[in-house]
Amino acid sequence: MALAPRFRGGDDGNGGALARMSAGLAAYTASELLAVMSARLLGDGQVVFAGVGIPLLAATLAQRLHAPGLTILFEGGVIGAFIEPGKLPPSTNEQRCTRRANMVLSSTDVLLLLQRGYGAQIDQYGNLNSSFIGEPRGATGHPVTRLPGTGGGNDIASLTRMIVAMKHEKRRFVSRVDFVTSPGFLSGEESRRDAGLITGGIYRVVTDLGIFGFDEHSKRMQLHALHPGITADRVQESTGFELLVAPDLPVTDPPTEDELAALRHLDPDRLYTA
Repeated sequence: MALAPRFRGGDDGNGGALARMSAGLAAYTASELLAVMSARLLGDGQVVFAGVGIPLLAATLAQRLHAPGLTILFEGGVIGAFIEPGKLPPSTNEQRCTRRANMVLSSTDVLLLLQRGYGAQIDQYGNLNSSFIGEPRGATGHPVTRLPGTGGGNDIASLTRMIVAMKHEKRRFVSRVDFVTSPGFLSGEESRRDAGLITGGIYRVVTDLGIFGFDEHSKRMQLHALHPGITADRVQESTGFELLVAPDLPVTDPPTEDELAALRHLDPDRLYTA
């Protein structure tokens, strides 16, 4: 991705809850924070595969504020969709996705253009799990929880650089995912390339606690920046594996009034940002 997040120096040292935080006269939710921080990572002229919910809000917000030439793709086949405020599609295959779109192709064709990321679990190498939680070959022979599955996630993760936006919880950030639905850097170092995946990989992970990248050599997850009011200790306590920490750890700028106003215009009923 071309657009780096905006940072400010310093850390107030507080590790308080991030359910709601203040930005000037505004308050914002953790979901709004995810959408704004993800949007800042997207640049003009990029082509972005966007899943429904926060990923689509982030891509549309970037379009409205600083990246008018950004093109949104849906795995259902739509290229260049126009997202109408208050009418975000609940599925990438929903007909409202085609409104004022540039093109509508088959899923096979559009998956050749790729870019996206999502998951219920993520591990220290950026592998994503959106298939199931638990051990399918355990005592009961059944996983504990069934999840939606791959969709086009495996194809997308195998070929592109991805931004993953998710809530930061210890049960989600695990040492090893229960199932690799979408490959990150597999077991680290050169294992992704050795498996035949010579392009792509996880670019950034955006959570309600901070922004993360991956070490150039080991491919382990590394904390790159903290959100206001969050400490590195708080992030580590909320993570199920040992994080690497960048030597210079900046603090992100909180969402601005303009960013929040544009975001709330897109989702006026707070279906995705409450």
